[in-house]
Amino acid sequence: MSKTTKKFLCATLSDNRALKVNVESAFVRALPGFSIVGMANQSIQESKERIKSALMDIKYKFPAQKITVSMSPSDLQKKGSHFDLGIALLLYMQKESFTCDDFYVFGELGLDGNVKSTSSIFPIILSLASQEKFLKVIVPKDIANKINQIPNVHVFGADSLNEAIEFIKSDKDYLHVENFAYKNMIEIENKKYFYEKDFELDFIDVKGQSRVKRAMIISAAGMHNILLEGSPGCGKSMSIKRLRHIMPPMSMKEMLQSNAYNCMSGGEEELNAKRAFRNPHHSSSKPSIFGGGSSKAMAGESALAHNGILFFDEFPHFSKSVLEALREPLEDNQILISRVNSKVKYETKFLFAAAQNPCPCGNLLSSSKECRCNDLEIKRYTSRVSEPLMDRLDMYIQMSEDYESKSDKNSNEMFDSVLKAFVFQKKRGQVELNAKLSEKELQKIKNLDDASANILEKASLQFSLSHRSVHKIESIARTIADIDESNKIKKEHILEALSYRKR
Repeated sequence: MSKTTKKFLCATLSDNRALKVNVESAFVRALPGFSIVGMANQSIQESKERIKSALMDIKYKFPAQKITVSMSPSDLQKKGSHFDLGIALLLYMQKESFTCDDFYVFGELGLDGNVKSTSSIFPIILSLASQEKFLKVIVPKDIANKINQIPNVHVFGADSLNEAIEFIKSDKDYLHVENFAYKNMIEIENKKYFYEKDFELDFIDVKGQSRVKRAMIISAAGMHNILLEGSPGCGKSMSIKRLRHIMPPMSMKEMLQSNAYNCMSGGEEELNAKRAFRNPHHSSSKPSIFGGGSSKAMAGESALAHNGILFFDEFPHFSKSVLEALREPLEDNQILISRVNSKVKYETKFLFAAAQNPCPCGNLLSSSKECRCNDLEIKRYTSRVSEPLMDRLDMYIQMSEDYESKSDKNSNEMFDSVLKAFVFQKKRGQVELNAKLSEKELQKIKNLDDASANILEKASLQFSLSHRSVHKIESIARTIADIDESNKIKKEHILEALSYRKR
């Protein structure tokens, strides 16, 4: 018995990331047949009929041999019709001298041999690009220009199976960008960071609330979790929805990862430097927030918000199980989903933002409306958010009904302050922003002067602050000092940081 083998590269989505798949084919002297092995799902098994029709359209004659296509690793579930083009190329090239074993090949085949795009191709390549330094890809021509935005990816777009074959034979030039350029980019310590400055939602629309805007700058600059409390209509949700547009720049890896997650969750297929903003409804289930599934663990909102913002509006109205389960991702910046068939760990380095009313009717803090709630109702409402969870929130702001004041700052000015603090942190050699530093990492850079250390010690004793609370106050003070471009944390920095803790 003799056989010949060829191979190419592809990938499949698994647990919100792309995993490489090696696809091989073998022609064996045996009864004619065509089989695909390696935990390929129904959409891949159906590709056999599309591939046969497409190959017959270019006058390809199937040999009187057994054809086996193997996808490895064999214990990984593969899905998607984007394997069609690569398998068809393998069969055509079986008795040819040329190969495509260093190419990633993606595309669904029509019965006439036309190459079609699928919704999974763009996020797969984004995810691969965040894991590998260089990619060579063959994709449908209709998305080649989108793929071409991604740095270090050499792209060839094919309209048809025949065009892809001609490319492999002749080794034509790729579509590619030699030096990736993004419209807003800053280079710090030989590393590039990218950001947007469109300000679709602007803080100029928020009347007054100067203290809230200051808190938003600090929260964004250090990725500090924040809770806003106030009467209905005072601007809580309005402010948090604008927080996304003043967030600090992202590294290329973060940008590729965030855009891949956005595409997987139904967002636009484009490469931009907007951080994720996830805003689940308070009726959302626990698996939808944290991930889950009966047989296979799937990512939830907390994983999709990685490197961005997770916003809980009407904070106390979320179920008790959701609120208590929020502790782990806030503390450890990761979440482990365990099922019988799979165990998956997701990173959750997001900025958590929440908004709530002070009481069930919302008028407890109002200067113009009377609160209709009794003490028991207020206590029951506020106790839905436990003390251990509150201790994990860095900043607490009580908002006033400041409707008459004029807007004092716009998003562009606020972003400039965030960018200044971001540059200061990165020049110090930090990989993570202040709120995501471990206690050991923060100890190396906090640099409190004598007066601020003395104030923090007294506050710790007077207010019975937990060890976690002290760590968060130091972290916030470090961010405030960074905004002022101060190497030392001074008295005014620690006092302002203390003012953001709920008593």
